[in-house]
Amino acid sequence: MKRYLATALFIMFLRTVMAQAVYEDEKYVPETDPLVLEKLDQWQDIKFGLLMHWGAYSQWGIVESWSICPEEYGWCERKAGSNPNNYNAYVQEYEGLKSTFNPVNFNPDKWAKAAKDAGMRYVVFTTKHHDGFCMFDTKLTDYKITDPECPFSSNPKSNVTKEIFESFRKQGLWTGAYFSKPDWHSQYYWDPYYPPRDRNVNYEPESKPEKWNKFIDFTHSQIMELLTDYGEVDILWLDGGWVAQESKEKITSWYDGQLKNNDNGYLKHRIVNQDIKMDSLVKRARIAQPGLIVVDRAVYGKNQNYLTPENRVPEKPLPYPWESCIISGGGWSHTKGAKYQSGRQVVQLLVDIVAKGGNLLLNIAPTPEGDWQEGAYSLLDEIGDWMDINNEAIYGTRVMAPYKEDNICMTQNDKGNIFFYYLCEEDENIIPKEIIISSYKPENGDQITILGNNDKLKWKKFEDGIKIIIPKHIRNNPPSNYVWIFKVIKNINSE
Repeated sequence: MKRYLATALFIMFLRTVMAQAVYEDEKYVPETDPLVLEKLDQWQDIKFGLLMHWGAYSQWGIVESWSICPEEYGWCERKAGSNPNNYNAYVQEYEGLKSTFNPVNFNPDKWAKAAKDAGMRYVVFTTKHHDGFCMFDTKLTDYKITDPECPFSSNPKSNVTKEIFESFRKQGLWTGAYFSKPDWHSQYYWDPYYPPRDRNVNYEPESKPEKWNKFIDFTHSQIMELLTDYGEVDILWLDGGWVAQESKEKITSWYDGQLKNNDNGYLKHRIVNQDIKMDSLVKRARIAQPGLIVVDRAVYGKNQNYLTPENRVPEKPLPYPWESCIISGGGWSHTKGAKYQSGRQVVQLLVDIVAKGGNLLLNIAPTPEGDWQEGAYSLLDEIGDWMDINNEAIYGTRVMAPYKEDNICMTQNDKGNIFFYYLCEEDENIIPKEIIISSYKPENGDQITILGNNDKLKWKKFEDGIKIIIPKHIRNNPPSNYVWIFKVIKNINSE
């Protein structure tokens, strides 16, 4: 009965959301595979994941890959190397970073434990970024960390993707493979005969179908390596949304929003028909990994099982699965002396996302030596302390209308419990005497506690809402920092 009631309320709420964001709903194609739907439902329950951008470029402390892309945007500026003013010389030196990449402090068990202790439930790792440097032992190119010309190749843990996946699985986390569809090192994508013009393939695929088909085969084969030789993979997270069949619907609504709001250039590059045969790839992928979640980012269609707003959070709940990928400190890749977000910022970010029905994928960039910066560990420790007390209100929750009232977010779970999240101000460390929520109508027999304390709190009906009364001993000694969560246990006799 509780499950049905929660579902009915959620459907009613979605109708209002969809009325406000029909254009977004039209840009999501629901999955039909029952195994994937089941996996997506589980994924929406685990809420909190880790993203890691790591590669040979980390040695220079620069933005990943983009400095070898001949586009005139800030993230493409060449700021390292001995000759940044000469493009060809720069690219040669950049690709030469393979010969000095030696992350001898690599210890994935340490990362996996830190992630688990912080409450993370899945990891997405960059197996290959746009530059084409592979962080796994592919048989299809020598531009990889396991090549003999890379000093780390002699390390027993040189196949870092395999090591990371195994370590995180041991801690009970799901594994996801980030993979870039464009490959700026591949002769089948950037043909050496032609200079690269922008992020796209540097020839016309339709005029050179044999070469383009070789690139399709190369891409499919690399992905299938990851899905057959690296154990159970839960998520295939594909980047490079411009590599797709040309379509007016190719860009998703969140992507389009970034373009309009930030003018970050995505509308200005060439539109090239780069049909990479995703439908056939996904069929093969799910034979190897039944139920695999596929995220063909920023490509409209059935192969984008959830959407991924980048470094932003939607203003309101969305009527489909989604995940905000957010930088924790510095940039996506290693930044020297990076300043990390505070525990309060990330905890409140997580609560805001969860209240809107999404997941948080928090990026941490490993150093060229193979560790994380101390700021990353300290941040995860703070998050973990909060999650130890409050994780009941994070995992397995769903949207509850109106999702937020002033500084109070709200969710519900399938057990009939309701959670109210009080977001503290910067220096707020004493709970107010009374918490008033006008959008919730209590019922006689409802019981309310604050997570981290078993005392039952008194409450009163307040006009159309509720007033929760906080005793002094709890007010002065809050059970956690940053966000205080009030749990409503519904009166089971009211049903």
